[in-house]
Amino acid sequence: MQNGKVDYNALEQLINHVIEGGVDYLVSLGTTGEAVTLYTEECREVLDFTIKINAGRLPIVAGHFGSNRTDYLVGRIHQFNFEGVDAVLSSSPSYIKPTQEGIFQHYMKIADACPKPIILYNVPGRTASTMSPETVVRIAKANDKFIGVKDATGDLVQGAQVIKDAPENFLVLSGDDPTALPLIACGAHGVISVIANAYPGPFSDLIRKSINGDFATAKKIHLDLLNIHPWLYADGNPVGIKAALEILGIGTREVRLPLSPIQEQNLAGLKAAMESFHSTI
Repeated sequence: MQNGKVDYNALEQLINHVIEGGVDYLVSLGTTGEAVTLYTEECREVLDFTIKINAGRLPIVAGHFGSNRTDYLVGRIHQFNFEGVDAVLSSSPSYIKPTQEGIFQHYMKIADACPKPIILYNVPGRTASTMSPETVVRIAKANDKFIGVKDATGDLVQGAQVIKDAPENFLVLSGDDPTALPLIACGAHGVISVIANAYPGPFSDLIRKSINGDFATAKKIHLDLLNIHPWLYADGNPVGIKAALEILGIGTREVRLPLSPIQEQNLAGLKAAMESFHSTI
């Protein structure tokens, strides 16, 4: 954001920064992308801009496919232009705390409507309910449009249960950066990351080393980055990562209400943690 508007210069810089840093795909309009504080028209413009700047270099996952009204979300999907989009990220219904059966039926309706592969998004810290491992696996087995789950529970036991029971080609992606390495050690396939916006090279290296079984190298990167993670969430996401990007010269820390910019004491802590990490590179 800059002066209350989407900062497309910074967005272009960020897209190129993460691509050049070695990420495998882009997720546009996720939580870190501030989609929840954008108007519908702005979301479309941000996605179209991302598709344009990406220019076919990497697959694009479109976020912001969640709602606590199934019929409304299905209607949005029917009207959505998916050109340039390779998959969608769909969070489970928020606030109303549906039953596991309700969550399952919600996703079956999405699968019927959506022409693209779907990644489930299990983020109980934001939705106030969780998809149980049994429900995730049930959804995965019910329709092959579901290609994976972003598991942001931070619960390694839950993640491992999904890895154990899901279909072989179903991707389990960590949605919790500090526990990505141990989840991959259990058999997860990757991550949808916050910190990789700032440090795409090191974090991508951490993930690839983990997947390839080089846990000694992965552990060092994991521990080097570890002290940065808490500061990224001290005032909520995406507040912290936007401050980190500003420190790196990409965009500003500005956000829209009800989000507010990082507090000065937390900014100082973030700067110190980043300086410490830079000394290890």
